[in-house]
Amino acid sequence: PGWRHLPVHGDLAAALAQRHQAVIVAGPTALHLPVALQAARAGCHLLIEKPLGHSLDGVAELRAEVERRRLRVLVGYQLRLHPTLRRVRDWIAAGAIGQVVSAEAHWGEALPDWHPGEDYRRGYSARRELGGGAVLTLSHPLDYLRFLLGDVVCVTAETAQLSGLELDVEDVAHLTLRFASGVLASVHVDYVERPAAHWLRVVGRHGVILWNGVDGVAELHRALAPRPESVAPPPGFTRASLFLDEMRHFLDCLAGDAPPACSLADGVAALEIALAALRSAAERRTVDL
Repeated sequence: PGWRHLPVHGDLAAALAQRHQAVIVAGPTALHLPVALQAARAGCHLLIEKPLGHSLDGVAELRAEVERRRLRVLVGYQLRLHPTLRRVRDWIAAGAIGQVVSAEAHWGEALPDWHPGEDYRRGYSARRELGGGAVLTLSHPLDYLRFLLGDVVCVTAETAQLSGLELDVEDVAHLTLRFASGVLASVHVDYVERPAAHWLRVVGRHGVILWNGVDGVAELHRALAPRPESVAPPPGFTRASLFLDEMRHFLDCLAGDAPPACSLADGVAALEIALAALRSAAERRTVDL
C-alpha cells in the first residue's frame, strides 16, 4: 500500500515540527480538542472527527487560534454529505411537506458488533474517561437535525445503563429537542439494537419525509399524492463512500474551493446539544441553550 513509505511518529510535537499543511484528528473523543489545539498552534488546518470533544474545555482557545491564523476546520459529521439526506434537506427547504412540526431520529446499534475481534469494553466508545457513551458517540442525529431544521434552544433527556455490556457510560438515551422555529424532535440512541436501525422521520403540515440511514433511501410522502417519491443513493454507494467524499471535500476546503460542510461552529453546536442532554439527564430538568 502507498502509505507504507510514510514516516510514523510516536510524539505529536515531533510530527507537527515537520510543518504539515493539515492534521486529521481521529483519536479518542477526550483527546480531540487537546490535539486539535496543539495542531492549530502549529498552523495546521484541521479535520476533527466527531464529536468535537467530551466537554467545552478548550473550545474557546481553539476558536481563537483558528480565527487568528485563518485556519480551515472541518468537523467529521460526514452525514451532511450524504446525497439522499441532502435531498431531504432540499425537500424541507422547498416546502414539499409544508411547515415542519416534528421529527424523530433513531439510531440503535449493538456496540460489540462495531469492531469484531476486539474487546468492545476497551474502546473509547465504552469508557467515560475517553469521552464515550451513546449520546456523544452516536451524536450524528444531533448534528443532522440541526442541519435540517435549524438551531436548538433547549434539551430534555433521560439516559440509562440497560445493555448488560459492563460499561461505565450510558448505553441508551432518549432526547427531546426544541428548535428555535418551534419544531419538536425526539432522538433515540442505544448500544444494544440488533439488527442495527438508523432512520429519520420528519412530519410537516402537508406530508412526511422518511430517511433510512442503513440503505440510504429517502421517501417524500405528500399528503394527497397517490404514491411517495423515492430516491436512493447512486449505484455502488456504501458507507465507505461517505468517508471518501469527506476526504475529497476536505481537500476542496484546503484548496479554498468549498466552505466546510460542517464548520467548527457547527461542531461546537452539536457538542453543546449533547452535553446539554447529559446534563439534563443528570439533573432531571430541561436545559436551555
